[in-house]
Amino acid sequence: MSRFDTISKLSKPIIKNLNQLNYVTMTPIQEATIPLLLDDRDIIAQAKTGSGKTAAFGIPTIDSIDTTSYNPQALILSPTRELADQVAKELRRLARYRENLKIITLCGGTPMAPQISSLSRGAHIIIGTPGRLQDHLSRETIYLKEIKKVVLDEADRMLDMGFYDEIKKIISNLPRDRHSMLFSATYPANIEKLSKEILKDPTMIEIDTTHQDSAIEELAFEVSYENKSDALLSILKSYRPQRAILFCNTKVQTIEVADFLQDRGFSASDLQGDLDQRERNETLLKFANGSTRVLVATDVASRGLDVKDISLVINYDIPHKPDIYTHRIGRTARAGSDGIAITLYTRREKEKLQEFSTDIKYLPLSDLKVEKRYNMEANYTTVSINGGKKSKLRPGDILGTLIKEIGIPVEHIGKIDIFEFFSYVAIDNRSIPKAIDGLKNSKIKKRKFKSWII
Repeated sequence: MSRFDTISKLSKPIIKNLNQLNYVTMTPIQEATIPLLLDDRDIIAQAKTGSGKTAAFGIPTIDSIDTTSYNPQALILSPTRELADQVAKELRRLARYRENLKIITLCGGTPMAPQISSLSRGAHIIIGTPGRLQDHLSRETIYLKEIKKVVLDEADRMLDMGFYDEIKKIISNLPRDRHSMLFSATYPANIEKLSKEILKDPTMIEIDTTHQDSAIEELAFEVSYENKSDALLSILKSYRPQRAILFCNTKVQTIEVADFLQDRGFSASDLQGDLDQRERNETLLKFANGSTRVLVATDVASRGLDVKDISLVINYDIPHKPDIYTHRIGRTARAGSDGIAITLYTRREKEKLQEFSTDIKYLPLSDLKVEKRYNMEANYTTVSINGGKKSKLRPGDILGTLIKEIGIPVEHIGKIDIFEFFSYVAIDNRSIPKAIDGLKNSKIKKRKFKSWII
């Protein structure tokens, strides 16, 4: 693979920032797309989540922005708020060398008024979900007539969620001479139809969509409906993952499986559509920071999820379509790491499963080497603090209080996340009692904040 500094159209400040971010060698999707995008070529890129596609479209997009104008110049459509937030975070890192470049997110689940206020002050790059962008268009609170670049990220997921008409409406409000990019893990018929309607003579790029070049080991175990739950326990105790995702086809099944695991001492949470936005955010945060080790999710609820170091994916239920299978197993083996994808199937489901992949190894449950005493509790617990960006809190402020005032060992403090009104810190279970007691009696930046375990 080539280095970023071999692309002559990338400026020295870009290369310097990429080097500081440890972006030295391009991933296959970056190597295939960035030169084309720097030449303003429309593309359809078929690449799985975790392939480096955000930087692939982010670097040329950031490079094209005229920071002297505060009208929106780039629009990125994402299927979920979580993915939009992840893209925004990555683009801000990539744009550190560009002074005064403003990136905002427009997604559902948050009030309209602050978004309208942000838009009134100007922005260069807008990242949003189709539904919320459509809301702003209908209210005439967003100006898109100077958009030069538009990106459809995880386009197949957006269409699966029923956003075809919204996407068409949004695109119809953009200039005709725009530069368009479509990224998708799969290429079903509706994606082909959409691409013909919104792209101009696009170049088709296909990178690692079937995971043939990745380190995913695909396995399957035959089960009966009666022994399915026990088989799941055996698999978890045999493979002993640090972090795993289980996929179920229904919300009810998701809740039942998570409860089943919790009752047996596993650190597990459900992620499904009945959670409100704060519950969903906290569930994802605990999974990402190591406070939850097993996430039991539906496909819809897990869209946009991007968590590193997932060593095991389990299809507790067989997915309905091959492309969903592809999306599910693509959650593991990110960034060159190894991963295992296991599917539980009944005898009558085997033929359907065989249509999804030819790389699956079919094994009997008797092959499992179960560690009966294996403990699947998380090593960390998440503490919530009722202060965030609005209170001018930074990770260093919380870290300083925990270490200097309370006496928590630095190695017992995990990931710290700061949001608008709340902050979250993962703390080793061995130090949780001391941390909770200390936070009740200590100040952060000379102020008292309430704290509690979530």
